[in-house]
Amino acid sequence: QVQLVESGGGLVQAGGSLRLSCAASGPIFRINDMAWHRQAPGKQRELVAAIMRGGSTNYTDSVKGRFTISRDNAKNTVYLQMNSLKPEDTAVYYCAANVWSIYGRGNDYWGQGTQVTVSS
Repeated sequence: QVQLVESGGGLVQAGGSLRLSCAASGPIFRINDMAWHRQAPGKQRELVAAIMRGGSTNYTDSVKGRFTISRDNAKNTVYLQMNSLKPEDTAVYYCAANVWSIYGRGNDYWGQGTQVTVSS
C-alpha cells in the first residue's frame, strides 16, 4: 500500500519559517502531480501549492512569494518551504500525490496531516 507521511509542522511566531516534508513509500512505479493542501478550523480544505513531475508549479494567491514547493523524485518526496508565516496560515497541512503503483494502477493518496500553528 502506498503511504504518504508528512513531517515538519509545529508552532512558530508570525514572520517565522517552517519546512514541511512528505515522503511517499510503498509499491511505487511513478509519482505524477504532488501537492500541499490545508484546512483551517471551520473552513474547507484548500489547495496551497502543486508541483508537476517536470517541476512546473502553481500556488494559491495568498501564499505566492512566501511559500515554495519543491520535490525530489529520487526520494519520492515533496517539500513546502514556508516563509513570512502569518496567523492566517494556521491549519492542518496535508500532502497529496497521484501515484502509479507497480501493479499498473493509478490513484490519489493523502497523508495524515501535520499541524502548523502561527502565533501573533
